[in-house]
Amino acid sequence: WVVMGYFTLFDLGLGRATTKFVAELLGQGLEEDVPRVIWTSALSQVALGLLGTLTFTLVTPLLVERVLRIPEALVNEALWTFYVLAWGVPVTLISGALFGALEARQRFDLVNAIRAPSSAMIFLLPVAGIGLGITLPGIVLLILCGRVLALAMLSFANWRLTSGPARTGISLGLLKRLLGFGGWVMVSNVVGPVLVYLDRFLIGSLVSIAAVGYYAAPYEAVTRLWIIPASLTSVLFPTFSLLQGAANDEKISTLFLRSLKFQIAILFPIILTIIVFAREGMTVWLGETFAHKSTLVLQILAIGVFVNSLSNVPFALLQALGRPDLTAKFHLLELPVYGVMAFVLVRELGITGAALAWTLRVTLDGILLFGAALRSARFPKLGQWVGRVAGGMVAVALGALLLGVAKRALLGEVPAGWHILPLGGSFVVLLGLAWGTILDKDDRKLAMALVTAK
Repeated sequence: WVVMGYFTLFDLGLGRATTKFVAELLGQGLEEDVPRVIWTSALSQVALGLLGTLTFTLVTPLLVERVLRIPEALVNEALWTFYVLAWGVPVTLISGALFGALEARQRFDLVNAIRAPSSAMIFLLPVAGIGLGITLPGIVLLILCGRVLALAMLSFANWRLTSGPARTGISLGLLKRLLGFGGWVMVSNVVGPVLVYLDRFLIGSLVSIAAVGYYAAPYEAVTRLWIIPASLTSVLFPTFSLLQGAANDEKISTLFLRSLKFQIAILFPIILTIIVFAREGMTVWLGETFAHKSTLVLQILAIGVFVNSLSNVPFALLQALGRPDLTAKFHLLELPVYGVMAFVLVRELGITGAALAWTLRVTLDGILLFGAALRSARFPKLGQWVGRVAGGMVAVALGALLLGVAKRALLGEVPAGWHILPLGGSFVVLLGLAWGTILDKDDRKLAMALVTAK
């Protein structure tokens, strides 16, 4: 599966491009042109996927016998597993384009109705295969059949959503535009994993493999908060694209600022709670030894996660405005800077240096993204908004500081388990401060409508 994941680079960013162009056409009221985008993208994915299948098949003997060094007794089974898996490349690429079309229509109900069972099949079908005595190639074939079924459901869903006269077929001019957009997306997709995993590689090389565990545990824990910005961004990108197609700058501005405010209101109290109670949380979770080595790492990474989460909003906006080149160029710029900075800090400060380097890198990324977004779009209420949110964040930070001082003064000698109650109380207090200071009256009214909606 890991190897096939790399072969999805044959996608060339066309899945993301499909979302962008379909949403833009919908914003312009050109529903009849949507099928042509889907056809052009999907048929291109067929060609790219078959190229990926051919390449995958040709390199399989090299992978199995030389690179992965599969034991001789398992070589034949491994070869057939890879040969079957190779046919999953076009299925995965075409599915990406069709998922993108549904996301552009903001039909996330259909996206999840198809994606959730398809993902579950990756785990359920092997269980069934083992029970039936099927070998590994047969199990992979079962999973591939499940993916094909999901692809059929995606095709049917997109066909049902097409209304009125439709322009079908492939357009070479449109394909050029899709590839122009998707190519830059692919650059980010290639560089992104390097930026994500470089810190652990350097820790293992410069410090020790054991130190990777002391770093990876707090990293994996705190980055679970990314589910919040990821859920928001998956909706923001097609919405920004639709509003760009409709040339509705005012709604783009409102959506941009409101998205940031809601993320700050949700994440800022959580992040501050993590920072204040980092040692207690690590002690309860993994013990005193881990807490001693990883507390500061967790606190520094929490700051980085907060900054990086907010950066998802300008990232989505820039790509929706048709500037994926900027996000890709920022990643290319950050790679050597981060590489040198991480090497020096990890060598000098160990896992704390790795956390510091990562947080500095995502902060630089955020500055670049926000700067580019503010130059690319008009935000008339920006000054008023910045003052209100900055004041709210200061108020919440002071509240967290006072809670931290009180915790140390009153609970310093109490066993870590007893800190759960004040942690929960502090979360409620901080959330209340964020609600009252960061959100305005309209935001609070919208939030209550969302909470009480049936």
